[in-house]
Order: sequence, then structure tokens, then C-alpha cells
Amino acid sequence: MKLLCLDQHQAMATALSSALGAEQLPLEQRHFPDGELYFNLPADVSGEDIVLLCHLHQPNDPAMAIWFLARHLRDMGAGNIILVAPYLAYMRQDIRFQPGECLTSKYFAELISQAVDGLTTIDPHLHRYNSLDEIYRIPSRVLHATDAIGDYLRTLAKPLVIGPDAESEQWATAVANAAGCDYLVLNKQRSGDREVAIDVPDIRHYQQHTPVLVDDIVSTGRTMLRTAEQLVQQGLPKPLCIAVHAVFAEGAEQEMRAGPIADIVSCDCIPHPSNRIATAGLLAPAINDLMDQIRRSI
Repeated sequence: MKLLCLDQHQAMATALSSALGAEQLPLEQRHFPDGELYFNLPADVSGEDIVLLCHLHQPNDPAMAIWFLARHLRDMGAGNIILVAPYLAYMRQDIRFQPGECLTSKYFAELISQAVDGLTTIDPHLHRYNSLDEIYRIPSRVLHATDAIGDYLRTLAKPLVIGPDAESEQWATAVANAAGCDYLVLNKQRSGDREVAIDVPDIRHYQQHTPVLVDDIVSTGRTMLRTAEQLVQQGLPKPLCIAVHAVFAEGAEQEMRAGPIADIVSCDCIPHPSNRIATAGLLAPAINDLMDQIRRSI
């Protein structure tokens, strides 16, 4: 296999190429003055199986890059192509909430399914879909970062995992089990995209613990921030916030760090200064397994 990094996430590309034993391919990419994409792949890829690495945060240019490079690789005689998207975009619009809304999750899945032969991702936002197979027509591997986060929590003193709402319960439960620690799930009331209220029970008996807020995606950060405020008001230490995907809306990280939060830690699915939990070791076996499946099906 050869690895082609499309998103300049060089730390992930280096770690993943090492874990796979796959050579990284050189790629020249830039924008023309009008915003069009330019690519030059000088390597000979004839007969080679290719891993395309692209995290798909801020997805529109990367999505076009995947389409163009996958088509180009086919033209250059490459073999099987797997997309590794640690963060998989276009999963939130999984239903038409209002008449006339575009079902982008379905249409994006159709585009990717035409471009590549397989997909590997970490903790996609599967809300109303039971699996990626409902919208993707290619074999996939969906991985979970819970064990990696659990390993990180084992380095902390008496961690207490806290899920800020019912949707986060799966993360809180799985991470706490992986770390071998206690967990709590709270209740969230949302009144707008950036306005939330958190109902916290009396948890003062956990004052000697290290509270850890865990969720799959941190975007506005308001849920974690409101939860942190409530925890500190009850006498707990400032919590550590952990996210699988460090999306961060504009100004969100600054607002969080100005509040009662000890630190922010994320997996390296999206490149960000908060990355401290590596996922290449999680991805590599799944990529090898998926590539073997695709080869056998030919």
C-alpha cells in the first residue's frame, strides 16, 4: 500500500504510514487565483493500492480533492483505493427537519461511494442512521476512540467521567468502562444553537475526583462550558474536557478556556493544538482488514 495525504495533517500521515508500513506519496497541491484546485502526483502508482488520508473538517475543498485524486489515481492505473477520514463530514443532516431541506448526508455518501472502494472512520455522528451501510455503498470500518481515551484517563488521579446529556451517555459509559472509573450522565436543555442549560444533581461527594467531560464532537463548546460552571459551583475541581473531534466553531475554544475548565484534550482526528490522543494505532489494523476484504471480493 501507498499513503497519500490530502489534508496536510502531516503528524497523522507520518504515524499512519509507519503503522501501516506504507510509503507516503509526494503530492503538489495549490489553488489557482479563482479558487480552483491544482494537483500534481509525480509518483508511479500503477498497480498500487492507495490509502487516501483526509480528515474532512471544513469539508468542501477536501471533498473535491478526494473526488479529483481518486479519479486521477484510477486514470494512472492504481489498484484499490481506501479513504481514511478520521472525521467524517456531512453526517448531521440525516433527516429533512424542514420542508425543502437538502439531505446532504445521503448525497455526500453517494459521491464518496463513487470515488473510492472503501471507507474507514472514527466515531461518525450516527444519530438517525443505524450504520454507514444505510447511505454508503462501499465497505466500511467504523472505529471508536473509547479505548484510547480510556488509556489517557488512566494517567489521571481518580477520574470521574461526566456525560453532559443523554446523547453523550454512550461515550461516558464506554470511556468509563475503558478507564475503569465512575461516570455520571446529566440532563441538558437546549434553547438555541448556542444556548444550553445543564441540570446537575448533588455530586459534592465527588469533590476528591478529577471530573472529565467527554463527548464525540466539540463545536460551540457551550454544553461543556455550562456543565463545567455547574460542577465548579458544587465544589468540584475544574473539569478536563475531552473530545474525539475538535471541530470548534469560531471563538468557541477561547470562550471555553476563559471559563472554569482545567484543560481541553482531543484525539488527533482533526489537527488541533489540543491533540494529545493518537489514533494511528487504532486505524492501521482496520485499514489492513478492510483492504484485505476488498482484495478478496475482486
